[in-house]
Amino acid sequence: MTVRALGLALLITFIWGVNFVVIKWAVAGAPPLLVAALRFAAAALPAVFFVPRPRVPARILWGYGVSAGVVQFGLLYLALGLGLSAGLGSLLMQTQAFFTALLAARFLGERIAPWQAAGMALAFGGMGLIGLESGGDLPLAGLLLTLAAALGWAVSNLLVRASGGANVFSLVIWSALVPPLPLTLLAGLTEGWGPVVQTLTHGGAALWGAVLFMGLGNTVLGFGLWAGLIQRHGASRVAPLSLLVPVFGMAASALAFHEVFPAGKLLGAALVFGGLLLHVFGRRVWRGQVAG
Repeated sequence: MTVRALGLALLITFIWGVNFVVIKWAVAGAPPLLVAALRFAAAALPAVFFVPRPRVPARILWGYGVSAGVVQFGLLYLALGLGLSAGLGSLLMQTQAFFTALLAARFLGERIAPWQAAGMALAFGGMGLIGLESGGDLPLAGLLLTLAAALGWAVSNLLVRASGGANVFSLVIWSALVPPLPLTLLAGLTEGWGPVVQTLTHGGAALWGAVLFMGLGNTVLGFGLWAGLIQRHGASRVAPLSLLVPVFGMAASALAFHEVFPAGKLLGAALVFGGLLLHVFGRRVWRGQVAG
């Protein structure tokens, strides 16, 4: 990768990491599911008028919109609204890599490599330690919702693979039309229509600025540039850089919310991140050992 491409990739991962802090701030003063709905509305409009519709069956488009929009981000926003920290949220969402491998093994017949299995064991052990730390600053419900959100992300990954090489950026933009209505309905049914109407009519400039950052900066700009980098430099070179997202997310959370990590939580986070590294880069280590 060129220096310019690497710098652009770092900028995108920085935006994605900081986005968790923005989400955490936004859901503190508004219904989480409504904020998620507004995020996707901002991502879809007016972009759908300028981005060609992806050449995929309707079931792929709708399935991606539900799994990535309603499940992945709907549950993530709920988890952060329930008290999960932005830093841990950014880390735990990366477990989608493990869920993707497991689902691919179950439904696509792919083998789970030894280093992937070791990475999963290491990471899930770390999540167990984090779960033991659940309490006032780490609600167990928030932890479980985040893992369910990561599972939704994994499902959307399989739908991308089933799309047959369709333009992923186009798929992201057009599928963003799917989540706003069901997320808004769920927000009204679970929290009452009063808070929904209050947010829509008196949300304030700061909230709308956050929505635009999440929808345009994080989704449209972030995914658009990321897709371009993958097309020019290859997924094997670009995709592993997404591991920097939780690094930026945890650092931003520490700065914005003065998040601290007690020993147990810090060890658990280190095990999860170590498992992710082994999952992504373990092939090289494993081949080196076999060759030796």
